[in-house]
Amino acid sequence: MALFSNIIISPKPFVLSCSYQNTHLSKTPQNTKQDAIFKIKGPATLSGHITISGSKNSSLALIAATLCCSGSSLLHNVPNISDIQAMASILCSLGAKVESFDGKMMVNSDGVGKIEVDLEEMRKIRGGFFVIGPLVARFGEAVVALPGGCNIGKRPVDLHLRGLRALGAVVELRDGKVCAHTANGKGLVGGRFRLDYPSVGATETLMMAASMADGITLLSNVAKEPEVVDLARFLNDSGASIEGAGSDTLVIRGKSQLYGSECVIRPDRIEAGTFMIAAAITRSCISMSPVIPSRVSCLIDKLSEAGCKISQVDQHTLRVSAVPELYPGDDLKSFGIKTSPFPGFPTDLQPQIMALLTTCTGSSLVEESVFDNRMSHARELQKLGARIQVNGNSAIVFGKDKGSSLCGSRVIARDLRGGASLILAGLAAKGTTEIHKIEHIERGYENIVTKLQNLGADIERSTLPSLSSLV
Repeated sequence: MALFSNIIISPKPFVLSCSYQNTHLSKTPQNTKQDAIFKIKGPATLSGHITISGSKNSSLALIAATLCCSGSSLLHNVPNISDIQAMASILCSLGAKVESFDGKMMVNSDGVGKIEVDLEEMRKIRGGFFVIGPLVARFGEAVVALPGGCNIGKRPVDLHLRGLRALGAVVELRDGKVCAHTANGKGLVGGRFRLDYPSVGATETLMMAASMADGITLLSNVAKEPEVVDLARFLNDSGASIEGAGSDTLVIRGKSQLYGSECVIRPDRIEAGTFMIAAAITRSCISMSPVIPSRVSCLIDKLSEAGCKISQVDQHTLRVSAVPELYPGDDLKSFGIKTSPFPGFPTDLQPQIMALLTTCTGSSLVEESVFDNRMSHARELQKLGARIQVNGNSAIVFGKDKGSSLCGSRVIARDLRGGASLILAGLAAKGTTEIHKIEHIERGYENIVTKLQNLGADIERSTLPSLSSLV
């Protein structure tokens, strides 16, 4: 079994993906007009140990990659979150057979009979666009709507499309849909393509397409993220020939056929990072596993710089302590970050870090260089008493000695990671925090309420009459 097979993953309930009767992402009938919310009473002190779920972003790419494979693929440690269910629904709508049980997902795409993804399904999840590469490579054509997902700025797919053209595909835009097919009924052919920017989505889409192209493909300036490495390993285990994953250049020797394989999804580095920051913002001590320390090394460095004590208990377990010592003035100190592609500081942890910095001493500069509109959480943090000055894609965050004082309030999760930052702020704030639009958060965090409750947080999920005036 490939990918992290030496880690023991505890069994967990999962639903049959094609029916989507989710037990913890409960839905309210539309005519009742109710909103699900998180209610948090703070300030909290956390303690104990949590299990980190499988990576959302790796899972999405690997599920799409099963479309490249003949026969069945079995994925272990798949998180039970709404994004995964949406991706499974996309595959089911194309004719694939998807079964989910006990944290596993079995996919057989031999029955795929459609090449057009349902528009409503695509609107739910940006990762659904991944399927364009496998569909064109294996079935010769694809019709995919432009992707949905979080509203965090411009995330164009032009790199995906130009890369497919470099592999011999004919690609057109019609009525908000991408229509792609192989030329003259032939398959994709190997080629050369340099990405203008090391986009993870474009890298993964083109890797999947090139793995079944005729000939050798050279992709340069590609993303180095761990999720790219995970996808390459899965494809190689399925019969592909991909070299260079984790570097800025990929050499892919196309194969006429790939076969289903079995792997374990590696732990989610962003979830691990979020809980590391939870320990810091509540000045607590918690441990977590499984974690791959090299995948969160940037965060370890920054939290250590602030004054946290981080230790590796064993190969896959980290302990994070921000418990204040007895001497005066011993508190976490401010630090600056600038997001960048891996191995730089991850953009998916920028909102959570901003929440933490409001509780540190001093002022900090937060610079967002990956997305052009990832500061909407600052306005919600301000509702909780944070003092933050936003200027374009940068923000100055003033710590608790510079005017920030977190107190409970009603806030809105406007995207996935911004919503996570509000949970963290709510844990540190005095009083009760209500977070609305939590469907964004539940896209990417499995059982986050239960996990926090097990650490001692006073948090609950409930429903209230819809407050559309909040939006």
